[in-house]
Amino acid sequence: MASALEMRGTQKYFRSTDVQANDNVNLSVEAGEVHALVGENGAGKTTLMNILYGLIKPDAGEVFVNGEKVEINHPDDAIKNGIGMVHQHFKLVPSFTIAENIMLGIEPNSAGFISQVSENKAVKALAEKFNLPVDPKARIRDLPVGMQQRVEILKVLQREAKILILDEPTSVLTPQEVKELETVVRQLSKMGYSIIFITHKLLEVMNVADRVSVMRNGKMVGTVKVKDTNIPELAHMMVGREVLLRVKKKKIKKGKPVFEANNISVADVNGLAAISHVSFKVHEGEILGVAGVSGNGQTELVEAISGMRGIDGGQILHEGQDVTKTTVRERRDAGVAHIPEDRMGVGLNLETTLDENLIISRYNMSEFSKFGFLLGKSIRKFAHDVVDAFSIKAAEPGEGISKLSGGNLQKVVVGRELSGSPSFIIANQPTRGLDVGSIEFVHKTLIEARDSGAGVLLVSVELEEILSLADRIVVLYNGDIQGELNASEAKEDEIGILMAGGSLEPAGKKG
Repeated sequence: MASALEMRGTQKYFRSTDVQANDNVNLSVEAGEVHALVGENGAGKTTLMNILYGLIKPDAGEVFVNGEKVEINHPDDAIKNGIGMVHQHFKLVPSFTIAENIMLGIEPNSAGFISQVSENKAVKALAEKFNLPVDPKARIRDLPVGMQQRVEILKVLQREAKILILDEPTSVLTPQEVKELETVVRQLSKMGYSIIFITHKLLEVMNVADRVSVMRNGKMVGTVKVKDTNIPELAHMMVGREVLLRVKKKKIKKGKPVFEANNISVADVNGLAAISHVSFKVHEGEILGVAGVSGNGQTELVEAISGMRGIDGGQILHEGQDVTKTTVRERRDAGVAHIPEDRMGVGLNLETTLDENLIISRYNMSEFSKFGFLLGKSIRKFAHDVVDAFSIKAAEPGEGISKLSGGNLQKVVVGRELSGSPSFIIANQPTRGLDVGSIEFVHKTLIEARDSGAGVLLVSVELEEILSLADRIVVLYNGDIQGELNASEAKEDEIGILMAGGSLEPAGKKG
């Protein structure tokens, strides 16, 4: 098969962080193939794609499209050469219609006036050509996430791209939407389009890709045909060692309730209802998974439980005690740990040292301070112990943490929160953006906490993560619990239906 794209000898060194992001990387994508690009955080795949799309200028390297050398110094150059990119975070105008978004910048006009009729007609024809039905007049703000992504793909196709870069395209989709996207990708491939599919979900690679290239530490480890490999082999290529992809856990020994939410309601920042009359319990020795598409009240629920946000009604109990009106500090002192979804903005202060980040929630304890003075020796020992226990690479007590990788920053948060044996752990998107090696570590750590008797509330948009770790699953939709299932019997399709706002037959419920 002919080569649609080649990147030869790509190099990029970031002096500010002393990182060789791309080290003589070669990539070849054939015409009409789906080519997955995988690697750990910091492996260099995002840098490589940003170079291809003209967002970053390389130190060295050449790009060939259909055998001809091209210069790409700006996204406009990439588009002119038939390269389009669908970003992980969509670049759509919510108040505009589908047609207005797709035709933005290339609007049909007459005497300087934009013709909405012509716009709608052009988009309808485009959608029919690619069998991607949309309503040109619908506004983006009223669309589900999966349909918004379809608009992004159509926008790229309207600009006559033949090579599509999809950056983490399934990170915010329901299982049904993921399947629809996989169908779209395969359909485009059959029509001769080349798709570069960036993901950290190896099951998706096996489902949709023809070939897969693996990067590690800025280098291209290798490219293999998907039919000739498997998930464990790909994980080994990514990390350089065997990876435990599904955590083994002991049979559940459920104890008394360690946390209870009784009919709680929570408002969002605009004062609108984000959580409506929700009730559930988390027991000692169990993991309760909260599944759902992002934006269905998860953030507000976690902030209310952790004490960061007040509630508008209901009651919150921790170990039988009413903590509805207690502060974050009081809840933490009582044994509540919180792994936040935003490790950069909420979980850590990147301007300070490892030591300061680790004791931020316990500096007032007698172990670390006396008469208002911090005990440096005790703090330093604690930092060393956490680094050793949680295998935090490149972290040194007393030094800053800003240059640590995403996985190691998450280990700092997890190490801080789980040190001291908390009775109740809130883990909100604990592996977001992490590679398979770091995911494996976080999963094992949460299972160990559960096996030691802690109650864990796992909030995640990753369905595989929920199914792997949870003992029970509740699905959050539009601020309410749409259903509850026993994790050992739950089916992915069932959870997906609930995530999309549907309901199951009574026989399908596993309460």
